Amino acid sequence: MWRLLSRLNKNLILAIPAMMAMGFVFGLAVEAGFLKSLIIPFTFLMVYPMMVTLKLKKVLEGGDGRAQFYTQLINFGVIPFVAFGLGRLFFPNQPYLALGLLLAALVPTSGMTISWTGFAKGNLEAAVKMTVLGLILGSLATPFYVQFLMGAHVKVDMAGIMKQIAVIVFLPMAAGYLTQRGLVAKHGQKAFQEQWAPRFPCLSTIGVLGIVFIAIALKAQSIAASPQELAAILPPLIILYVINYSLSTTVGMFLLPRGDAIALVYGTVMRNLSIALAVSMNAFGQAGSDAALVIAVAYIVQVQSAAWYVKFTDGIFGAAKAPVCPAPGK
Repeated sequence: MWRLLSRLNKNLILAIPAMMAMGFVFGLAVEAGFLKSLIIPFTFLMVYPMMVTLKLKKVLEGGDGRAQFYTQLINFGVIPFVAFGLGRLFFPNQPYLALGLLLAALVPTSGMTISWTGFAKGNLEAAVKMTVLGLILGSLATPFYVQFLMGAHVKVDMAGIMKQIAVIVFLPMAAGYLTQRGLVAKHGQKAFQEQWAPRFPCLSTIGVLGIVFIAIALKAQSIAASPQELAAILPPLIILYVINYSLSTTVGMFLLPRGDAIALVYGTVMRNLSIALAVSMNAFGQAGSDAALVIAVAYIVQVQSAAWYVKFTDGIFGAAKAPVCPAPGK
């Protein structure tokens, strides 16, 4: 089972579109309303495993202050407002599609921030800190951004969103931290890192694919009745990611060393779509399925673009320095 889950986790670029197709067919064949009862279990399964491997102590470490500052400035001072503007431009009469675009831009970083930074030979320590800071700040800020930017266009239950954030993020974070400490105490830090930690992201994949399946199944009938809606979602998403990549790459090239610059790119472009999807499905009722559709499509754009960016990293920032091996006998 672990081998299958590992393969799925490494091939989200294919698994998510396949799950979207399966959800669409299922939603056409069966009345999918009963799937709503599975949203909370799949949400927990999606978020909790990520929290088990989260290194909260990294937040307190220094050495990359400029990279952290520029990352969070882009994450909270620029990208949410770009997403809001694109939503108003492309979905002036479809506020919940605009909400989906905003939610997809509100919670920065995921486990993939660390993975892609590693693939591109960037600063992993900085990426870990960006992941923790982005997750905590994004979770706290999301209700306020939604209220401030979308309150006039969608029904916003601030207390309800805060409650969902607590259930979706902070409860799994606490449970994950306790699980991590328990496993370290029982098996030791080395065994935890080598034997246990690699398993949890694979479990998270089940939650991601399950939520994507449910989101599309619930929207299948309306997608079939109006297929142009799906096609209309791609352009603003692509523009959002192009702007994000362009801005973070420019800042990284001119203001940061190579390793920090790469971490900044993936610390801003990789949004935590799992949490965004969970919020849309849990906090906005039936109308949230429109927002969830945008976020599900964002998975495809995000994973595809991240994979291609790795291929061009050396051309943009230069090749990573090869490790210097000591001379024999030293």
